[in-house]
Amino acid sequence: MKSIRLKEGKERSLLRRHPWIFDGAIAKGGGDAGETVRVESHDGQFLAWAAFSPSSKIRARAWSFKESERIDATFFEARIARAIRDRDLFDIQSDGWRLIHGESDGLPGLVVDRYADTLVAQFSSCGVERWKSVIAPALLAQTGLKKLYERSDASVRSLEGLPEATGWLSGAPTLVASRASGVALPLSAQTGANFPGGGPAENCKGTEIIITEHDWKLSLDIAEGHKTGFYLDQRDSRRKFAEYARRLNFQRVLNCYCYTGGFTVAALAGGAAHVTSIDSSGPALERAKANVALNGFDAGRTTMLDADVNASLRQFQKEGRSFDAIVLDPPKFAPTAAHAERAARAYKDINRLALSLLEPGGVLFTYSCSGGISADLFHKIVASAGTDAGVDAFISERMGGAPDHPMTITFPEGEYLKGLVLIRKEDA
Repeated sequence: MKSIRLKEGKERSLLRRHPWIFDGAIAKGGGDAGETVRVESHDGQFLAWAAFSPSSKIRARAWSFKESERIDATFFEARIARAIRDRDLFDIQSDGWRLIHGESDGLPGLVVDRYADTLVAQFSSCGVERWKSVIAPALLAQTGLKKLYERSDASVRSLEGLPEATGWLSGAPTLVASRASGVALPLSAQTGANFPGGGPAENCKGTEIIITEHDWKLSLDIAEGHKTGFYLDQRDSRRKFAEYARRLNFQRVLNCYCYTGGFTVAALAGGAAHVTSIDSSGPALERAKANVALNGFDAGRTTMLDADVNASLRQFQKEGRSFDAIVLDPPKFAPTAAHAERAARAYKDINRLALSLLEPGGVLFTYSCSGGISADLFHKIVASAGTDAGVDAFISERMGGAPDHPMTITFPEGEYLKGLVLIRKEDA
């Protein structure tokens, strides 16, 4: 077994059971990509078993802090089984949820989401990549499912020295020829499955899925959608938004960075009279329209704008428009703390504009999914935005990722998604 020895004083984080070991902490030693190495303190004391990554700044990720534990197939089977059992602790009102959440489930670099009868996995570190041939069948065996799709195309793979990898690992749809067109179609299309992503020719990959979430349905494409196909981490925030819509009788809702319309559908399900949805992706908006139709809502209750959010907010301000509910769920402005200052300006600007467009008594759901922006900093940014807008607001609730995206006390980096529910105070 190969080993790495840390510099003196660099063992403190591992003693707190934090799983990351940075390159600057290592005095000597190493291993091949994904190889399990013994991690020792400067004086040779055992600290952890970890997967080595020769290219990454995170040079090793801890599997276990038990010296007696073996990192083998049984280890991965046990970790997967435990993650599945842990999901029974959470109230998940959907057939789409996160099954494995990387470090929080003791499997650094591995994310697995379940969409109805299909698993989608991302292998983002050298360690889980090396054990993929063990992990994939274990996932299928322990869930009883047959379909597993790989979406290992996140940019972090390049930091690990790994190429992108996507495609079916198990259960690829059987393609048959359509008599009418000669186009190869999946059996689901042959048997009448109605996916809103396009006609049969577009669906021949068999990657279109419809999930049930709370009181509505949502369609997605596991091959093309963001992350593993969808933003499951906002599932409970969408339910909360529907509850506010129902209780406060929203009339004019603005959903910014709407993507495929999850918050739009939630607002309509809560009884909102009209929802304006903005995104700069035409294909995402088309799916948002399809999701509105999928749930039987009148398209006349929605306006879909293919536009820049910031420019749209400024235009609405010039026009004197206002809304009694706004959602700000932007993409990641700050992937690391090094980007925090620039990202803070962007977050402040959109929140200032949104607060100025919000009616007194109106509700703003505002989020940051940037790991480089802490919850405390995000609060300060939004507070500064309110000051500049001349608006004060009650903090009704603090939001985070759905509980199947857990953050543990030893790995605070897991808290990437933060949100505030604000109710604008009456003007003094």
